[in-house]
Amino acid sequence: MGPNDVINIIIVEDHPLFGHGLRRVLETEENLKVVAQAKTGKEAVEMAETLQPDVMLMDINLPEMNGLEATRAIRQKYDHIGIIVVTAYDNRNQLFYAIRAGAMAYFPKDVNAEELIAAIQAVAKGHYVIGDRIMNEPQAARWLLQEFEKHDHFEEFDRIYKPLSPREMEILRYITAGYSNKEIAYQLHISRQTVKNHMSSILRKLAVNDRTQAAILALREGWIRLDDAGQQIIEEHDD
Repeated sequence: MGPNDVINIIIVEDHPLFGHGLRRVLETEENLKVVAQAKTGKEAVEMAETLQPDVMLMDINLPEMNGLEATRAIRQKYDHIGIIVVTAYDNRNQLFYAIRAGAMAYFPKDVNAEELIAAIQAVAKGHYVIGDRIMNEPQAARWLLQEFEKHDHFEEFDRIYKPLSPREMEILRYITAGYSNKEIAYQLHISRQTVKNHMSSILRKLAVNDRTQAAILALREGWIRLDDAGQQIIEEHDD
């Protein structure tokens, strides 16, 4: 991509005020063009396929499918699309999760406009932006390995290496909304033993002891939102 080429961008953000403000900031740059805005993770995946943007700005805490799930799905299929996570969850664990899921940069929502625009330009050229460093892909891979090796709590970082399956995420949403195994089995038309098997896998992958800890972890990390978990289940059941 040349220095004067237009960079097509999709904003994935469910808060209209922040999304519109971000769009106004980006479009002050001549070579940045916001081609669409998605409000859910599922919409982001669909738009990535149909619009093939150069860069996507992805929130983590999204309805239907969280930003890490959407990032992983998009990057596995379209590795030429650069994804920058822009989220309220500003901590080193989330940075690791985001880069491991396929993001090429990570910023809190209070990032200044100049820094974000510079990151978009870098990511559009295939670079990673981690902290204040611009890296190529091998450098980013080494950073991930170093972060994993130096961290004391391997089971915590291991979650991203054993991502939950779509069915496990669905069950985790039901758990977070307060459903019992029996109720989940009824809603999904599967046996209670199948639910129990999925539960065992979820607890093992997340390195937690019970369903309450799994729900708390999912909420704390922004993978699932309590209000959206219940609402999504209602909408899916109505369909």
